[in-house]
Amino acid sequence: MDLSVVIPVFEEELNIKPLHDDLRRVLDSLQLTSEIIFVDDGSRDNSFAVLTEIQRADDTVRVVRFRRNFGQTAALAAGLQYAQGEVVITMDGDQQNDPSDIPNLLARVDAGYDLVCGWRFDRKDKYWSRKFPSMLANKLISKTTEVELHDYGCTLKAMRKEVAKNITLYGELHRFIPAVASNMGVSIAEIKVNHRARTLGATKYGISRSVRVLLDLITVKFLLKYAGRPMHFFGLPGLLSGAVGFFLALYTTFERLFLSVPMGNRPLFLLAILMILIGIQFIAIGLLGELQIRTYYETQNKPIYVVRETLGWDGD
Repeated sequence: MDLSVVIPVFEEELNIKPLHDDLRRVLDSLQLTSEIIFVDDGSRDNSFAVLTEIQRADDTVRVVRFRRNFGQTAALAAGLQYAQGEVVITMDGDQQNDPSDIPNLLARVDAGYDLVCGWRFDRKDKYWSRKFPSMLANKLISKTTEVELHDYGCTLKAMRKEVAKNITLYGELHRFIPAVASNMGVSIAEIKVNHRARTLGATKYGISRSVRVLLDLITVKFLLKYAGRPMHFFGLPGLLSGAVGFFLALYTTFERLFLSVPMGNRPLFLLAILMILIGIQFIAIGLLGELQIRTYYETQNKPIYVVRETLGWDGD
């Protein structure tokens, strides 16, 4: 299979058929073996009935149906798991991503990139509720993850099979796919893509997701930099807190012994004890994290590296 197109769907009964028609025209022009994987994320409307009808008429269509709504990240993860293509395209099911951009994405993959991300350069969404928060989020994510992209929220992406099969997604990390993939050492490109205004159905996102993006960003930053060495994350504040507490305790002890200043009712002495205890707790959490990491890698025989290719072995 040359190409898989993964499309998460949640209550998009009006958009599925025209999207499939547009996508079919583009895929037929590519002359590649391809499949279209729709993942129904627990829709309560007639989305699954429409998908069933489409699948009966087009044997390159596959449908995965969730028992309930698990979210876009879970839908994308399932689609990537079921995909068989050497290159996997992900896109939204609301017709705002343009299938006509797929050849441009594939051209960049053919040029040697492992992951190609879409940039909705002329985005057709409301400014204050969608575009402005997204712009701030993109700058913050790029700065924090050190993966410079203009548009982390664009679902339209192309990735090689080895990238798609080795990305682990959970929570709401679908918007951080480039950052997660960067930890594997992949080469990433970004191209401008067409963004179409929503004409049918209603958006499922609002301004409230900004808080979730911020929380997910903290998770991603930890996973990218400290997942393999949690003691470095917890140990530094633990040492700082313990050191400050120790010197405060030393100072108050000096005052008590040589200046006859009482210690028992002094907030400074209580703060010293508190900071020492906090430091011990941070270091203890770091040690527990190190034990957890070793259990995670060793029980699964999971490598701490990702190999691009090998030479000299049978089959290479």
